Amino acid sequence: MTRYALAINTGRCMGCQTCANACKMENNVPMGMLWNRVVVEGADCFDGAAGEYPHLKRNYLALTCQHCENPACEKVCPTGATYKDELGRVEIDYEKCIGCRMCMAACPYNVRVFNWADPVRDPEFNYGNKNVPVREKGVMEKCTLCKELTDKGETPMCVRCCPVKARTFGDLDDPTSEISRLKDSRSVRLLLEDKGTRPQVFYYE
Repeated sequence: MTRYALAINTGRCMGCQTCANACKMENNVPMGMLWNRVVVEGADCFDGAAGEYPHLKRNYLALTCQHCENPACEKVCPTGATYKDELGRVEIDYEKCIGCRMCMAACPYNVRVFNWADPVRDPEFNYGNKNVPVREKGVMEKCTLCKELTDKGETPMCVRCCPVKARTFGDLDDPTSEISRLKDSRSVRLLLEDKGTRPQVFYYE
C-alpha cells in the first residue's frame, strides 16, 4: 500500500509564503483563494504577532488539507465527490461536486475553499500545470497534494519550492522513507488530534 503524507518543520518555517504561492501557481488557483496558507499562531490577523508589546513572538503554522485517514469531509459528502484515493490522498471529483458545502462545514481545519463566483485570474488566463483540472463556479477546492505530480512519483510543488526545506513528502507505509523515519524519531504534533480524523500531515521541530 501507499499512504502519502506531508511533514512540516515548524522550527525551520520562516513564514515566507513561498509554499502558498507555489501551490497557487502550480494549481491555477484563482485570485482571492489559497489552498495553502501560513498563519501566525495566536495572532488575530494575517501578518500579526502573538503576545503584547514588547513581548511579541511569531510562530508560523503552515495550513493545508490534512489528508486525514478518517476524513470528516468524506463522511458528509452526499454525492461521493470527496473521496480517499488509493494513495492515501483526500481528493475531490469536481464533476460530482454540487456545491452544497457540507464538506466545508465538516472539516475541522478550515482548509476548503468555495468558488462563489466565476474564477478571476491575474493574468487573465489559466496558468500552472496544464493537467490540473480547471474548476468553475460552484465547486469546492483544496490541496490535492499536487495529484498531477505525485501520480508520476514527483513531489508536490510546495515541497519543491520551500527555500528552507521545511517540508518533507513521502509514503508513510514505506518504513525506509524519510517521512517514516521522521515520524518515528521525532516528537510530532497533529492538529486537532481529539477530532479523530487522524491527519496525514504532521508537524515537528
